Amino acid sequence: MKKLMIITSILLLTIIASAQTDFSGKWKLNKEKSTMNSEFSMAPVELVIVQKGNDLSIERVSNFQGQSMTTKENYTLDGKECVNSGMMDSQKKSVAKFSDDKKVLTIDSKLPMQDNEIAIKEVLSISGGNLYVESSSNSSFGEMKEKWAFDKQ
Repeated sequence: MKKLMIITSILLLTIIASAQTDFSGKWKLNKEKSTMNSEFSMAPVELVIVQKGNDLSIERVSNFQGQSMTTKENYTLDGKECVNSGMMDSQKKSVAKFSDDKKVLTIDSKLPMQDNEIAIKEVLSISGGNLYVESSSNSSFGEMKEKWAFDKQ
């Protein structure tokens, strides 16, 4: 009986240790904890993330020139390419993949724009109860890097 309890405990700890981070929740931008560009930021003011099994959806609420805009993207967490609507009827192609320790999620995207392409990388992690997103983009317009912090609502 004692051996069975020890084996069960070890198995349970292994399962818990290998569990991936769940980013689900409603998250509000914390500007004080964020590092954003002073002139132009791509930071959404709110994220609503739903993560179930292999599926992840991110709804982003952004403000641009006084107007609120909501976009929703769906991903699979198996490293396969996902296609979402982009700007001006384009298709944004993305791959979402967890780190080996299952704590950090990286979403690499490519968005066609006129005769060019924008490469976007978002790295999501949770620390101290906050969601952090390190966002970088690279195109012929240059490179942009920001780190956004979100408080769970």
